Formats: sequence, C-alpha cells, structure tokens
Amino acid sequence: MLDLKMIRNNADEVKEKLATRGVKPETIDELLAQDNERRNLIVKSENLKKTRNEVSDQISQLKRNKEDANDKIQEMRKVSQDIKELDEQLQKAATLVENLAAHLPNLPHPDVPVSLTEEGSVELRKNGTPRQFDFEPKAHWEIGEKLGILDFERAAKVSGSRFVYYVGDGARLERAVYNFFLDQNNAAGFTEEITPYMVNDESMFGTGQFPKFKETHAGYEIKDEELTLIPTAEVPLVNFYRDEILDEKQLPINVTALSPAFRSEAGSAGRDTRGLIRMHQFNKVEMVKVAKPEESWNELEKLTRHAETLLQKLNLPYRVITLTTSDMSFTAAMTHDLEVWIPAQDKYREISSCSNCTDFQARRAHIRYRDEDGKLQYVHTLNGSGLAVGRTVAAILENYQNEDGTVNVPEALIPYMQGTTIIK
Repeated sequence: MLDLKMIRNNADEVKEKLATRGVKPETIDELLAQDNERRNLIVKSENLKKTRNEVSDQISQLKRNKEDANDKIQEMRKVSQDIKELDEQLQKAATLVENLAAHLPNLPHPDVPVSLTEEGSVELRKNGTPRQFDFEPKAHWEIGEKLGILDFERAAKVSGSRFVYYVGDGARLERAVYNFFLDQNNAAGFTEEITPYMVNDESMFGTGQFPKFKETHAGYEIKDEELTLIPTAEVPLVNFYRDEILDEKQLPINVTALSPAFRSEAGSAGRDTRGLIRMHQFNKVEMVKVAKPEESWNELEKLTRHAETLLQKLNLPYRVITLTTSDMSFTAAMTHDLEVWIPAQDKYREISSCSNCTDFQARRAHIRYRDEDGKLQYVHTLNGSGLAVGRTVAAILENYQNEDGTVNVPEALIPYMQGTTIIK
C-alpha cells in the first residue's frame, strides 16, 4: 500500500511513475478527490462532536441551576443524529479510499526499465555456457515419460490438466532438489520454517495478492471459508510478522520455507500446456527478508546472488535480468529474474524472481520496527524463489540428458540421491 500522505504531496510524480505500470492519471485524481472528501467529513464530524460536548456541558449547567433544558436536549439529539449520519458517510468514504489505494501497485525504482510490456527487460549478467548437443535434445516431459518418472496422463485422469505424478527416481529427484535448496539456504543464514498452506484474507491482503487475486481468479479460495491455498510461501512467511513491532536488533530477518504453491494460471491459456513449467500445483522453496529501509537494496543484491549460487552449484546455465515496470509483480519496486537455460526450447526460462517490495507490504500488513531513537518505522520486505523446484527438475532433465534417454544426476545432488549417478 502506498502512503496516502506521500501521494498527496507528490501527486504529479506518483502519476508519472505509476503510468509506467499502466495506471491512468485519472485513477490518482479519483483517489485524491475521495480522500479529500473523507478528510472534509472528518473535520465536519469532529466539529459536530465538539458542539455536542459543549451542548452537553450546557445541559448539565441548566440542570444544576434547575432551569429548563428541553431545548438544549433536542438540540443535542439533532447533533447526535447528524454525527451518526456523518460517521456512516465517513465509513463509506474511508472504505472507498482504501479500495482505490489497494489497487495501486508499488512505485518502481528509478533504475527499473520502463515498458508497458515484458519486452525491454535488461540483462545484468550470464553464467555458464549452454551445452552443445551432438543429438537433438528432447523436452523434459518426453524424457520423464519415457523414463517412467513423470506421469502427466494419470495426473490428468485424477486431477485434470497441469498436474503431474512424480514416480520413483522422479520423486527422489524432486526431493533431492528441494532438500539441497533448503540446506543451502540454511547454510546461508536463513531460518527454515514449515508454514500453513492455507491463509486468511487478511494475510492475502497483507502481501498484496488480494484484492487482485479475487478479481482475476488467480488463486484457489476455499468455498464458504475465509481461507485461500497459498500461491507462494511468501504469504505466510511475511505475515508471520503482521501487526507486530520488531526490535531493530532483529533486522535483517532471513527465513525460508518449502511449500506447495497453488496457481489457477487463469490468464495463461495456451501457454506451456505441456511439462513442468506452468502447473496448478508445484513445489517451491521461498526466501524472505525483512530489513531496514536503508539496507534493503543491498539485501536485494545479496538475495539475488544467493539464488544464483544454487544454479551455479547445479552447473545450470542461467542469466539475470531486471524486469520492466509493467512485468514485475504488483508489490515489487524492483525485480531481478533468474532464467535457466532450457535446451529443447532453445531459450532461458524464469526459475526465480527476487524482489524488493520496499515498505509496500509492510504498510498493508502493519509491520514496523522501533529504531534506536525510539521512532516507529515500516520495514522493507523482500522475497525470492530459492528455487522453483519443478522448473529446476525440468532444467536438470534437459541439460543433463543423454542420447540414450538416460539422465545424469548433477554432482551436488548425488548425496541426496543416495549415490545414484544416472537415472535410467
């Protein structure tokens, strides 16, 4: 959530920055007009409440003097009724202002490339050289199905499209990948958590999924319950601190969790209909940082670099890009995507997004800390995939495939596969 006072004081700048994210200037005008109406109602209500107190004192004085107070009593009843009506208007106005503000995305950092499409992202660096095959590389779903370690057909029978069964060495590989990630994150100073996989509406609002998810049907809500299946462990990890005041000495906080992620993929019809790239349910290891504002940009660099080490240790070629203003998430002020090389597609595909959300989520979730001067400030929150597990499995199957259909196990994962070096 953006600071309303900041919007009032910097309306033109906010309009300019949010225009790069597809927000029309009239939206800001409407918000400010409604906010002005709300503030006027507050003044009127407070003035009437002051009048009511004065009349109440006058009534008390008249009664003490044994004088007739009926006219003043009638006057106070009228004032009380006016206050009630004003407060009802004020509640409606406040709800409208909050709703308008809740739909505004975060302000982009000045270094974010400006574009109203995903085209225009800036490549920061590459690591590793894509393997040159002396045979035609197969897609990961074809490799997995032939090895009998991925079963999309039975998953479709049981659940529908965009689901999969991992079988045998496929299940072992998936488990090896996420255990490797968790161990690496723990070694890097992240505290591991096992979180709830369902969260309430306040939590979805706190991290910025609601109201957008409700309107786009991007997630899975539990019918007749105020609960939603998590789209990422970022939601419960950040909301762990919702409505809390942290000690400055606690910061920065680093936490990580493995969880399933549930996405309806409502807007992705026809995209990645086969394989592990775009699923309704997939495992992901998430990393979250809670930091002081002056340290958050350095923490974003550290978060991104750590996510890169995971790919480096798996010897998977990748690149790092900075997303455009319109392509990064609703809550982000800047996002660095890690894209892993997928040979069968002959291109890089996203495997991690590392974002600094500045104080955007903290304002929605009311997460603050008390600085050394005793002043309350909003924290900055950051999140990053460390990493998307299914996409990592896809990358391993394709980059480590052999012409005979077998797949070599990355050296870093061999201990997690009980010494298995090749999947046959």
